[in-house]
Amino acid sequence: MRHLARHSNQLTLRDLDPRVLAEIERLARSEGLSINKAAAKILKLGAGIREAPEERRIGKAIDRFVGTLSAVEARALSRTLGAFDKIDEEMWK
Repeated sequence: MRHLARHSNQLTLRDLDPRVLAEIERLARSEGLSINKAAAKILKLGAGIREAPEERRIGKAIDRFVGTLSAVEARALSRTLGAFDKIDEEMWK
């Protein structure tokens, strides 16, 4: 069995499960990442390594949802969220 040198940060994977490869490609597309960065992110998550709190900020986390609503869905969402635009004057006295 060949061991990686401590300074090496490269890894070649063969015979990946097609579902894993599809998930790497999906993540890369949805977050605008390279295949390499998407695979590294999935490996970290699979290893139980979680991002630091500052890395969990919204940032690009919701980018995959931008532009996915139909016009009808967008109008319905706007109507629903409209309730949050109302200010309760009594609450602020």
